[in-house]
Amino acid sequence: MPAFSKLTIGISITSFAVFQLLFYIVSSWFSARLTAGFNKLNSKQKIEWNSRTVSTFHALVVGCFCLYILWFDDAVNTDPVWGDPFLVKLNVAVTSGYLISDLLLIVCYWKAIGDKYFITHHLAALYAYYYVLGEGMLPYFGNFRLLAEFSTPFVNQRWFLEVLGYAKSSKSNIVNGVLMTVAFFIVRISVMPVYYWRVYSTFGTEAFHKLGHGAQCAWIISSVLLDIMNVMWMIRMAKGCLKVLQLIGEQPTKTEENGKLD
Repeated sequence: MPAFSKLTIGISITSFAVFQLLFYIVSSWFSARLTAGFNKLNSKQKIEWNSRTVSTFHALVVGCFCLYILWFDDAVNTDPVWGDPFLVKLNVAVTSGYLISDLLLIVCYWKAIGDKYFITHHLAALYAYYYVLGEGMLPYFGNFRLLAEFSTPFVNQRWFLEVLGYAKSSKSNIVNGVLMTVAFFIVRISVMPVYYWRVYSTFGTEAFHKLGHGAQCAWIISSVLLDIMNVMWMIRMAKGCLKVLQLIGEQPTKTEENGKLD
C-alpha cells in the first residue's frame, strides 16, 4: 500500500483549495474586468467559463513545471522507473488536487459541465498518479503525461470565443483553431511513439519487476485508456479544424464586437 508523505498530501490539499478559490471567486472577478461579455453570460455559461479558466491556469502551471523536469531533472530521465521523484511528486500533487477539485465541480454542476469522458479521464489519471505519489514509482512517465496539458489553453480558448459570440469565420477563431489542433497533435499524439518506446524499453528489467502487478497495471491500463481518448478527440478536432479552414475568406456572419476583450 503506497504511503503518502505529509508534503504530498499537504500540496494536494492546498492545490484543491486554491483551485476551488479560483473557481468560486477569482475567475469571476478577473473575467468581469477582462471582458464585458462575461457579465452577459447565463448562469450555466458562467459555471463552465470559471471551470475552463481554472483549467487553463492549471495547464500552464503544471505544463511549464513538466518541461523543466524533462529538461533538467537528470535523475528522472536517467532512471524513468525509480529515479528521484521529488520534483515530479510536487507537480503530480498539484495536478491531483486539481483533478479532485474538478471532479467535485463536475458532480456538483453536472447539468452545466457534466461529461462522462472527463470523469473517465480524471479517474484514470488519479489511478495512475496514486502510485507516483505513494511510492515514487514511474516519475518520468507520470511527468511525461503532463505534457498533454499544453493543448488545454487552446481548447478552452475555442469555447471562450464561441460563447462570446465570435463568428467561426473570424480570424481569432481560425487562428486559435489551427493552433489548438497543432498543439493537441504535438503534445498528445506525436509523442506517443517516444512514450511507448520508453515503456517498452523497461519491460523485463529488474526495475519493471520491482513495480509489482498493481503498479504495472495502473501504468499500462491508464496510459492506453488516456491515449484512446486522445486519439478520439484528435479525430474530432481535426475534422473541426478542416471545417474552420474552409471558412477562410468568408465574411463573419455575426458581430464580434460584444465579445472583444476590453
